[in-house]
Amino acid sequence: MKILDKYLLKSFLVTFTTVFVILFFIFILQTVWLFITELAGKDLDFIMILKFLLFSMPRIIPLVLPLSVLLASIMTFGSFSENYELAAMKSSGISLQRCFRTLIVFITLLSFVAFMFANNVIPYAEYKFMSFRRNIAQVKPALAIAEGQFNTVGIYNIKVNKKSGEKGNFLTGVTIHKKSMMGDGNKTVIKAKTGELISNEASNLLQLVLKDGYYYEDVTPKKYEDREKMPFVKSAFKRDIINIDLSKLNTPTIEETKDANTKGMLDVAELRYTIDSLSKNKKTELKSFIENINQKTVTPFTSVAVPATDTVKKNKKKISTDILAPFTNDEKSTIYKNALASTQSTIATIDGSLYDFKMKQKNINSHEFVIYEKFVIAFACFLMFFIGAPLGAIIRKGGIGLPIVFAVLIFITFHFINTFGKRISQEDGLTPFVGAWMSSFILTPLAILLTYRAINDIGIINIDRITAPFQKLFKKIFPSKK
Repeated sequence: MKILDKYLLKSFLVTFTTVFVILFFIFILQTVWLFITELAGKDLDFIMILKFLLFSMPRIIPLVLPLSVLLASIMTFGSFSENYELAAMKSSGISLQRCFRTLIVFITLLSFVAFMFANNVIPYAEYKFMSFRRNIAQVKPALAIAEGQFNTVGIYNIKVNKKSGEKGNFLTGVTIHKKSMMGDGNKTVIKAKTGELISNEASNLLQLVLKDGYYYEDVTPKKYEDREKMPFVKSAFKRDIINIDLSKLNTPTIEETKDANTKGMLDVAELRYTIDSLSKNKKTELKSFIENINQKTVTPFTSVAVPATDTVKKNKKKISTDILAPFTNDEKSTIYKNALASTQSTIATIDGSLYDFKMKQKNINSHEFVIYEKFVIAFACFLMFFIGAPLGAIIRKGGIGLPIVFAVLIFITFHFINTFGKRISQEDGLTPFVGAWMSSFILTPLAILLTYRAINDIGIINIDRITAPFQKLFKKIFPSKK
């Protein structure tokens, strides 16, 4: 490797590493902020917090890596241009293409590593992250309940005055509000002097053993005038056991479940197998639905007595083209009612089935999008380099001022288009391929344009071309006096 190549690679790597670490740290803080409710007030030790962050780190890479490449490219070549190093290279007969050569090899290797990371490491980390969130209370049951505040776990709001014991599973001063199944508030209050949390990592149930307590339950009388008396039932107990479903604890939101339920935990081969299974299942159900509809769509005449054949033959000349002519008015009314009921039932069945098929197609589209997204991450490194490096050479500004402004604007555009394409493709408005690659398709011409203008030493905007017509007009209006 020549001295020039070493110098270019070293300059880029130093800038890239610094930018990557800073951005990674910022996105980690954002992750902590998003999940602060699951970390705060639950006596999590350092190891538990470290595991939580460790499992959430890989999902940040697809955001940080392209932005780091873009910003490092702008800063590196902007600094070269600002310090006239690029001018010195060009005067020595070294073209800009030659300067790109070594870094292109590095970006190629980085893109391959990014794809392998997205295909293998991120699915595994996603699985561990989701499992950790769901099982955090099973690993350490006392984490489910913090001292001095109400903690919502399933249908219970639990408050304890103090926790003790090595694992914090011995409770003092327990107050529990049980939510009504009818959704009309908390009808049952349980108070106990002491309690104990018992769990098993292999089970989704957390047992809360209460001792020396009382049940208070509101009673709703049938007569309205008796409700003003606010009657309730009170009962005492020496020992009582409440089973709490831990699957309700730390459950991801609906959006997270859709985005990372299973497809985020699969590699490309597993995703293709899953898509094939989902497509075959959809086709089978569609075929079965069509057959059922054909069988269900029966003539409404079956519930009405049809006139005998002899009667029809005798009145053959009198029968008109109206197929309901042989029937009486009462029979016609029955036929209309049967036809209407059959039609409404069929329409309802079709609407429900269409919604199910639409949701199945959305699921297939989201799986396909994840496949293309893994390749987009790799291509984004190439794209951001060929946008950032020429842009830095053109603007001739290094440091952390103007380059950051350009980098943020370009990356926000890339991320917005990518998110927009994802939503549209999931709604079946675009194919998953187009939705995933939309941002790359739109920004690739920009990369080509910037590279062309940088190689030919042309600025982003040719000010002379813009101002020349105005200068000519100005000279015509105000001719110079000699």
